[in-house]
Amino acid sequence: MKLMRVGTAGVEKPALLGDDGSLRDLSGVVGDIDGALLADETALDRIRAAADSGELPRLDATGLRIGPPLARIGKIVCIGLNYHDHARETGAEPPAEPVVFFKAADTVVGPNDTVLVPRASVKTDWEVELAVVIGRTARYLESAEDGLAHVAGYAVAHDVSEREFQIERGGTWDKGKNCETFNPLGPWLVTADEVPDPQDLSLKLWVNGELKQDGTTAEQIFPVGEVVRYVSQFMTLYPGDVINTGTPAGVAMGHPEPKPYLRAGDVVELEISGLGRQRQEFKDA
Repeated sequence: MKLMRVGTAGVEKPALLGDDGSLRDLSGVVGDIDGALLADETALDRIRAAADSGELPRLDATGLRIGPPLARIGKIVCIGLNYHDHARETGAEPPAEPVVFFKAADTVVGPNDTVLVPRASVKTDWEVELAVVIGRTARYLESAEDGLAHVAGYAVAHDVSEREFQIERGGTWDKGKNCETFNPLGPWLVTADEVPDPQDLSLKLWVNGELKQDGTTAEQIFPVGEVVRYVSQFMTLYPGDVINTGTPAGVAMGHPEPKPYLRAGDVVELEISGLGRQRQEFKDA
């Protein structure tokens, strides 16, 4: 299933993208798309039954905003330097263990919402990423297979980053990762049953129509199941938590000088095969 949330920011309603491309209203079946729903097999079964019945009301998508496909996100755990090609382009050694940092849930916006270039920023960068949404409480998992079993679904994430704040201003990466609007998510939350192999997905990103990133999750140093297992050794993952699993080569930081960092007026588009497409215009904060 492709689960969505549509409408004005803060008052989105749950929706389903049908197999025929139509948008269907789920508000008569479930209250919202969140961790509680994803953990409840009976709720998911109700959605499937309603979809199969053909009786879900059709929504007119014309002019309808697409919001983040997940409400009330608990935490966003991010994995850095998780692609062999990205490590090569930045001159970094592939890490022996996953690099873990956090993004605040309030950085999440819809897939087509405006993204704000922070004040005083000169190194705002792009990163297309596969987002993993947790569906079962995970603690001290023993295998990568067990990790995959705790995944409810997948989505496109844009891990927007300010490299000067992240790398040159001291301390942890958090200052360059948690600026307002820095985590567009969606358009869909695609349930795990529709993604048989998360290591066989293509990721692409364009800036002003020019292809910048063209990668595959097969390049991940630590695959999805292992990432979930690993993170569960250090913290409990709850339904509705999100893991951003890293970005492939092609970020602005990896380009030769002058590096093409983002400015107000730039348009970024990104997609992952089967998970949908995003489009953001960048404006000054």
